[in-house]
Amino acid sequence: MKKQKVWFVTGAGKGFGLAIVKAVLASGDKVVATVRTEPKNVKEVFGDSPDVLVVRMDVTQQKEVEAAVKKALDRYGRLDVVVNNAGYGIVGAIEEISDEEAKKQYDTNFFGVLNVIRATLPGLRKQRSGHIINFSSLFGYDSIPAWSLYGSTKFALEGISKGLAAELAPFGIHVTALAPGLFRTQFLETGAYLTAAKSISDYDNTAVHQLRDSAGQLHGNQAGDPAKLAHVVVELAAEENPPLHLPVGLDSLQTYRNNAAKTSAEIDQWVGKFSATEVS
Repeated sequence: MKKQKVWFVTGAGKGFGLAIVKAVLASGDKVVATVRTEPKNVKEVFGDSPDVLVVRMDVTQQKEVEAAVKKALDRYGRLDVVVNNAGYGIVGAIEEISDEEAKKQYDTNFFGVLNVIRATLPGLRKQRSGHIINFSSLFGYDSIPAWSLYGSTKFALEGISKGLAAELAPFGIHVTALAPGLFRTQFLETGAYLTAAKSISDYDNTAVHQLRDSAGQLHGNQAGDPAKLAHVVVELAAEENPPLHLPVGLDSLQTYRNNAAKTSAEIDQWVGKFSATEVS
């Protein structure tokens, strides 16, 4: 008989988060769905189901995160799978993105994840089990113009996930950095992503502004189906020994492979061309 798990999913109001909540419930598990705004709208989707708890929570506010985790534990007594999905993107050249814009990007995409990890780990450690799934991106494998600042937050999640996996292995807690490619979510919907307020004309005829200006045109034309990704996440959580890194979608897999090959070739080309640095 399948053991019923309790999930904690951030950014559950739409996109991947909402699709994952639906898939989790369909699998027979319970789920705490956190949303930054309008929890009423999400509650209406699931009605009075005792297997879902919708909580308003902004990942950038540590006290709100701690309060949401307490509500989750008060309701279900434990957490088994923590999905750090909440995030957004900003487009523009790194030079164009202001300090304030960059900090807000990191506050949500990186420090927000840390807030959730810090709030949920005491319970996971106590029970000596659990699975943390951090949503990275194909841009966490390689950078492209206009998306470099956003991609850097995903590089950071890849790094923190790798470190966490080593630290939490003694407690029986798994970590996966899941990197979706381009999926048909609201991520590229008008108003869902931000464009740097500052624009530098020198970038007008470069890939930076070409990709910045065409970002919204991809909305609705991405190859990936969010519902299918949600089923991948449910299957992943059922694995006894889940992977640390998992690209999802052919575009994400190819991005990983291309970057690994490119990096390896560059290092091989240059590594022998400089003087040895070991102590004589």
